[in-house]
Amino acid sequence: MISNNEIKRIRSLSQKKFRDSMGLFTVEGEKMVEEAVRSGFEIENIYYRKDIGEDAMGRISQLATPSPVLAVVKKPEYISEMPQIPSKGLFLGLDSLRDPGNLGTVIRIADWFGINAIFASRNTVDVFNPKVVQSTMGAVFRVKIHYCDLVETAGHFIDSGGKVYGTFLDGRDIYGSVLETGADSPVMIVIGNESEGISREMEAVVSDRFLIPPYPADTRSSESLNAAVATAITVAEFRRRMF
Repeated sequence: MISNNEIKRIRSLSQKKFRDSMGLFTVEGEKMVEEAVRSGFEIENIYYRKDIGEDAMGRISQLATPSPVLAVVKKPEYISEMPQIPSKGLFLGLDSLRDPGNLGTVIRIADWFGINAIFASRNTVDVFNPKVVQSTMGAVFRVKIHYCDLVETAGHFIDSGGKVYGTFLDGRDIYGSVLETGADSPVMIVIGNESEGISREMEAVVSDRFLIPPYPADTRSSESLNAAVATAITVAEFRRRMF
């Protein structure tokens, strides 16, 4: 059985202030809970619909259709720790990304292409937002996200001999540009806000500007690409250059 107080406590984890104060987040679905258990994250409790009942599961679930299982998981310590700037490797920098679905997809993209760390501005949507967690399809347990002063962190990348790339309408064609892949130095690819793009503060520290060109180049097309789509295209091109 599960008490009303426990139900209220789990429900409160839908809000960031309670996730932060308790250091917990929720994971739903058989595959996702299995990923959580395998990940080494500390599991506080697992609730099964068959044990607590349909009504109780519906009250603690954040999904439109409650799943058979929900886990309450402890947030990892690295989320609040700023790591040393790496000497090499390819990384993402998220500049005020606000849409949970976009962030979840970006994390999946990072996981697919072997990017194991993301640097995010402090006003980027919380990675442990239930919608973000579910949309990562388990990648949240493999890709580390560090919330930081992104402008300062990007500056450290450059000071370390690395590159900071950003997409702009006046940038160089990504397919015809020389790109550092991160094999010998640290490289950050900055992904801007969904509606406003890369901020002026961030733009000032971007070392290289590139463009994902429409096709054909001289035809009328959409004004911009979705942030997650742009991430996939960009990271795929960087990884292609490594072979």
